[in-house]
Amino acid sequence: MVEVAAAIAGAAISATFLGVNSHNRRTSEGRDCLIRLSTSVDNVASRLEELHNDLRSERVEIFARLSAAEQKIARLEGQANHP
Repeated sequence: MVEVAAAIAGAAISATFLGVNSHNRRTSEGRDCLIRLSTSVDNVASRLEELHNDLRSERVEIFARLSAAEQKIARLEGQANHP
């Protein structure tokens, strides 16, 4: 009878340790997943910031070229109107 009680106690302790170990592993996996996601979000944010800066510089260049083209067209139209 003592052996049965000892076996039951041993099985209960083993099951408890396995449950705690499983819980700790899931917590660790969740923490690792959160860290990976946070790093990915930071990476995406920095890339979007770079893209925004690139688009802004291209927009400045495009509008400068359009302005120069408009000035040249206006100059040509002025010459065409005065024979």
